[in-house]
Amino acid sequence: MTTSYRPSLIAGEKLGLRYALTLPQSTLAGQRGEQLGRRSGSSVDFQDYRDYQPGDDLRHIDWNAYARTDQLTVKLFREEVQPHLDLILDTSGSMSLTDSPKADALHQLAAFFATAAGNARCSQTVWMTGEGFQRVANDSQPPSAWGDIPLGNAISFEEAHSLLPPRLRRQGIRVIISDLFWPGNPLPTLRKLTEGAASVYIVQLLAPGDLEPPQPGNVQLEDSETGETLSLYIDTTVQEQYRQTLRRLQQSWDDAAKQTGAKLVTITAENLEASLRSLEECNAIEPA
Repeated sequence: MTTSYRPSLIAGEKLGLRYALTLPQSTLAGQRGEQLGRRSGSSVDFQDYRDYQPGDDLRHIDWNAYARTDQLTVKLFREEVQPHLDLILDTSGSMSLTDSPKADALHQLAAFFATAAGNARCSQTVWMTGEGFQRVANDSQPPSAWGDIPLGNAISFEEAHSLLPPRLRRQGIRVIISDLFWPGNPLPTLRKLTEGAASVYIVQLLAPGDLEPPQPGNVQLEDSETGETLSLYIDTTVQEQYRQTLRRLQQSWDDAAKQTGAKLVTITAENLEASLRSLEECNAIEPA
């Protein structure tokens, strides 16, 4: 693990101890595990009877009822399920800019969500971008035991998804953490990320420098994905163009989230703890 980010993981883990991930009811309709679901399964919580059908487990036949009625009936039990969190991290270049707090905040948020998932008795998988999506080493362990999360990938989130998408659990909870500075329309990729999910939360992580353009004067801009540089003179017209572009970006994500049923939350990297209120308001987390 990169030493400079381990304190951020530990800080996020500590912060997450106060919260639990909110479980939507639809997460309780999947696999066997610790939580009680809505389908019939094999827990000890009796639910109902139904007529016997060929192939039913003979251990679930109610022989006392058969002795009384001469009809084979089967006891149904509520299903035990294991809720699951897929945590999807954008580790592309714009998330690790020099003098930006986003890299530390990304680690803190990832650790926070993983710890809150543990408090909700969720299993977890942590995905990161690169040449296709890859799992973080030791991601089923507490965040302080995770392997390295390399930042500054030249491949964008969308490109990584097209190369090798993450293997997401059906009916799981999905949390995407990114600055959302993706080229083009986010809707096609977001549709794929939300397909089959119980709930999806998009956490837009921005630095103060992302919210406002540079002050007037000569600046040299560098594309965080390609490394290309551009000399530019910033004046009030350029500043207003930046703000308009940011508003259009936000609107495109608002529209995409509404069309896919995802919930979008914007968080400022330098004020992470204060921003958690917005996660409570959208029902992503609750006090533990």
